[in-house]
Amino acid sequence: MAKPIIDAVYPERAFGGFTRFDGTVHFCTRVRALLRPGDVVLDVGCGRGAHADDRCEFRRTLQDFRGDGRRVIGIDVEATANPFVDEVRLIESVHRWPMEDDSVDIVYSNYVLEHVEQPRAFIAEAWRVLKPGGQLCVRTPNAWSYISLVARLVPNRLHARVVAFAQKNRRAEDVFPTYYRCNTKRKLRRLLVDQQFAACVYSIEGEPTYMRFSKRAYRIAAAAHRLIPPPFQSTLLAFAQKPAQIKTQAHRAAA
Repeated sequence: MAKPIIDAVYPERAFGGFTRFDGTVHFCTRVRALLRPGDVVLDVGCGRGAHADDRCEFRRTLQDFRGDGRRVIGIDVEATANPFVDEVRLIESVHRWPMEDDSVDIVYSNYVLEHVEQPRAFIAEAWRVLKPGGQLCVRTPNAWSYISLVARLVPNRLHARVVAFAQKNRRAEDVFPTYYRCNTKRKLRRLLVDQQFAACVYSIEGEPTYMRFSKRAYRIAAAAHRLIPPPFQSTLLAFAQKPAQIKTQAHRAAA
């Protein structure tokens, strides 16, 4: 039996189930480095926990933030069962998450921000619910990547059909409308800094997952991905911290 194209292009996948360019491993490794015993973790847009379908056990485990006395709370616009959270709460308004002020240690947002029509309100709510010293972890597409540029040309009503063609293992229920309102490094960093976060935003490139429909296209894209400069890489990662001691505007003016 012929090898899947991803195994032919990335032979290291035979040792652990992931490639050297795996964006999930990169992102979640850094998130896990921030976790402490007893933390409260907020998974924003938790959904059904689609990574439960992942065949790579290491990657599934990496995305499960429970354990060591931590509590993982998921919030979403629809109540749904998610095996990786301790509790799911329904978002009734994007302007007000169902969480108390200063109640969360880590806010985790994995491919959610591109679906948000009002990202400034999203960042403001993350700030509100985080404890002083708490951290926001975001993964979202880069609007300047070739995949995002193509996606923006496709009407939202056709996204599920196009994704189903490009990614055979992607369920239609996991495809949502996109807006890309803050999906550049500059815009995302500006939003975070304006909210007083100490922030780091950078880009990474992964495997050409949307090219699996063609072995030839996949090989060409995999070679091209190694040459893509950072401004056009597919994924933005943002890590931001709410200061342990917050200066008000009046304090900053007096300083």
